This record gives sequence, structure tokens and C-alpha cells, in this order.
Amino acid sequence: MAVLGVKGPKRLALSRAKHPSLMGHVRMAKRVASQLPFYDYTETEFFAADGASGEVVARRRAGFARLSALYRERYAKTRAMTDEVKTGISDLQFTGRYRVPFQFSRIIRENLAAGSFLQSASGVYVTDLDGNRFYDLTGSYGVNVLGTDTYKACIAEGGRQVEALGPVLGALHPVVEDNVRRLQAISGLDEISFHMSGTEAVMQAVRLAQYHTGRRRIVRFCGAYHGWWGDVQPGIGNPRPANDTLTLADMSEQTLKVLASRHGIACVLVNPIQAMHPNIGAPSDGSLVDSGRKAEFDRDAYAQWLKRLREVCTQAGTVLIFDEVFVGFRLAPGGAQQYFGVQADLVTYGKTLGGGLPIGVLCGRHALMQRFRPDRPGDICFARGTFNSHPYVMGAMNAFLRRLKSPEIEALYQDLDARWNARAAELNRRLEAEGLPMRVINMSSIWTVLYTRPARYNWLLQYYLRLEGLALSWVGTGRLIFSLNYTDADFAAVADRFVAGAKAMERDGWWAGPATSNKAIRRRVLREMLTVRWRGWRTRNSPVQGDVAHGPMPAE
Repeated sequence: MAVLGVKGPKRLALSRAKHPSLMGHVRMAKRVASQLPFYDYTETEFFAADGASGEVVARRRAGFARLSALYRERYAKTRAMTDEVKTGISDLQFTGRYRVPFQFSRIIRENLAAGSFLQSASGVYVTDLDGNRFYDLTGSYGVNVLGTDTYKACIAEGGRQVEALGPVLGALHPVVEDNVRRLQAISGLDEISFHMSGTEAVMQAVRLAQYHTGRRRIVRFCGAYHGWWGDVQPGIGNPRPANDTLTLADMSEQTLKVLASRHGIACVLVNPIQAMHPNIGAPSDGSLVDSGRKAEFDRDAYAQWLKRLREVCTQAGTVLIFDEVFVGFRLAPGGAQQYFGVQADLVTYGKTLGGGLPIGVLCGRHALMQRFRPDRPGDICFARGTFNSHPYVMGAMNAFLRRLKSPEIEALYQDLDARWNARAAELNRRLEAEGLPMRVINMSSIWTVLYTRPARYNWLLQYYLRLEGLALSWVGTGRLIFSLNYTDADFAAVADRFVAGAKAMERDGWWAGPATSNKAIRRRVLREMLTVRWRGWRTRNSPVQGDVAHGPMPAE
């Protein structure tokens, strides 16, 4: 009873600090995910998953047949090469299956596959193997901040700078000295360590925090992504338990109380992109079963939260880590620390900092970066990597860092938020004027598409946009990432194509389902899953009588 009297209030406080969603309860989320049954729709069900009328289903069939024919015609070479290699590349198998909700995935893969190869990039464009040119809205997963031409130049210039040493590892090329000096100025921190990826940089940040505090626990916020290392990805996708990881609610008073009162917490991880969708995972069309996607960005509110978090961590002796692998240098030349006005104890960078080549960087205070104890020589915090400080990466990084100070690049950062906010507002004005059921939310040049009418088929928009010449990543309309070199004319062309794609989708009847609600859609999907789970339903290997053959659908 005495133990319960001490631990009970702490456990209750911890429970209150967790977000009420499944994403805030990672163990339960894994259990639920493991029980989801597979099933896919027949052709008939594919077009009428929302109970649409016969007239609407006919429009959808005709529109889908047109899409299928165009995809086979326009992307033949790119698709053929992808088909040749995808059985040998596990990444392609994964992303191919999860572009849309799984019930629709098979028919989409058979009919609307465009392929995964590109032959060139220039300006704000990429070109596939068939010669189709697209406006690039993928951002190369966040790498492409300044435009592909800039990174080509960084790689070439960096290569020339270090070519006399070449790929010699272990020793450092002199260019590293300049990189360290510039990173110290940018981060406001004392020391730098180089790694081979953002995930590795985060691993080292957490390990050093645990080493110097002597504490085990780490805190991450609900919905945040910090790389695929198990301790910072404790939920779905990680087959191992992460018993030292606490997942707490973002922007929560209860979280601040836990951080102030529990003394076993080594560090708190912040991924600043969560300011766009606190407590919600990165949006993806693969989970877009209805129109319930949420996002909103309030820069001032999130800055105030980070400042309070900074105060609590300082008082508790907890290490505050900013994971800027994704947003670093996109929001401001000094990254999220400059953008939100908060100084972290450790900061990780990656993506764009390598000047187009792979990199992970950790910057931190001297007291946290030291990997040994002078008075105990056997007590060390080990971290190495064969390709850390690779000369060619260091050369490309140096070219990138020097460009950040050039007048041309500094001009891209002038009034950055105002420029991208105005572009989002203009696109939203056009969408509203056309009566299209969507709007965009942005955090500077990072955008997501929200849907304003309950519907089952929002994920199809990515395929209409591709036909209009807009390249999206495998998460579809969940995240559009613009490089900062988009001119007003470039963006106007993107907006024209976006509206055209949305209008084509509306004409084909995908938003013309019966009046309903997101809650009703989710209930319908839940009933389907329960039917499969408890009564059994067809699978791909055992189709019921009347199912269509699992081959391509007719083009006409």
C-alpha cells in the first residue's frame, strides 16, 4: 500500500500526459494494428465503396478507365523498368502497396502505376524515362530546399575541392575545419559530430543524453518521427519493445507536469514539423479512409510551447533535443531554433546539409558531447561510423554552407513565410471559388491537403495531379514539399494544374457519393473489418464467386 501511495499519483499523472488517441498509446496501437485483417475490394465494390448511386458509379468507371489508359500510354517505359526491378527492391514493394488504403491498393497498382524512375532534374522540374516533365512537389523527402541545380553545383564543387584526397577515410580533409566553424555559428552550440544519416545522429544524441545524465528514460511526442531506430519509434513498425521510451502529448500542460516531477528522464525529443499537426502522425494518403485529416499551423503558439518546454527541461536537468533532420534550413538559415526563438541543448541535422549527399550531424554543448570521463578512462560513450566525415560529403556540405551566406540564397529567405502563406491563400481562394472540397495548410514551403467533404476517394487526387504534370511522393497529398526556388510564375503554373486535376476528379464523380459523415465512413470500414475478422471473407488467393479476375481492368 505504501508503494502504491508513492507510485500511484505518478502513474496517474503519466496517464494524463498521454494523448487519448491510439497514437498516444503506442503499445495498444501495435496490438490493434496486428489484428487488422487483410481484404480487398472487387471491381464492383471498388467503385461503390461509399454506397454511391448507379449513375455516379458509371461516371467513376468511365473516368477510371480513362485514367488507366492514359497511365499505360504516358508512363510505359518508366513503368516497365519499375516492374522489372521491384521484386528485387523491398522499398518499392512497400511504397507501392501503401500509396492508398489497402482495400483499394491491388486495383490501383494494376491500373495506375506510373513507375519510380527519373532520368533528369532541372530547375523545379523532374523528367521520367518517357520524357514526361513534372513540377517537383516531392522535395526529395526534404533534401531539396534550394533547388536541384544548386545541389548539383554543390556536389560538383565539393568534389573538386577534395579530389586530391579522394575517398580516404579516418583522417579529415581541411574543409572540415570550415564546416565546424560554420555549424557552430548556425547552431549556437560548442561541438559537432558527423554521422551517416539523420537516424544515426538522433541515436547519438539520445545516447549522449543518457550517458551524461545517468538516466534511462527518453520522451518523444505523440505522432513525431525521429528516424527508424527502435527507441524513438516505439509504436507500429518496430517489432521490439521500447521500454525506456515515454510517448507524451504535444502542447500539453499535463506533459509539462510530468517532465517537471519525474527525475528519471534523460532527454526530450522535439521534431519541429509537428507544429503543423501536433499529436498526429505524418499525413499519408495510405491512411486517408475518409476526410478526417487534420492540420493547422500557429507559429506563435508553438514557439510559446517550446519556450515553456525549454524552461521545464532546464529546471529538471533534462536534455532538450531538437531533431531538425527534416526542417533544418528550410524554415530559416539558422533552422528551427532561429525560427521559433528557442535554444536546444543538442540539435540534429541531415537531409539538405550534405549539399545533396547523405549526412547526419549532431551539434551540442561541450558538457554533453564529450564521449568519455577524464577521471574514469574505462567509462566511455562509443560512437563511430566508417563513412563519418567522408571527404566528398564534407566538400559538398562546405559548398552548401557557403551558399547559405550568398546574396542569391539570402534573398530566398527574405519574407519567406509571407511569400508561401500568400501562395497558399491564393490557391485556397481558387479552390473555394470552384467549389472544390479541399484546402491546403502550410508551414512555410511544407504543405498538406485537407478535404472538406466526407468521402472515401480523396486519395485518388494524387493520380489526377500526376496526369497534370505534378510529381508527388509516395505519401501523396499528405505532404507537398516545394523547393525555395519556385518563382511566382512557377507556382501559378502549379496552382493551375492543381485546380485542373481536382476539377477532373470531381467530374468523374469521386466526391459525388451520398451525403454522410466521416464518422459514418469509419463505421462502415469498421464493419467490413469485423466481418472479415470474425466470419471470414475473400482474400486475393480465394476470391468469392463473382469477383473479377485479378488482372488489369479494361481501358474502355
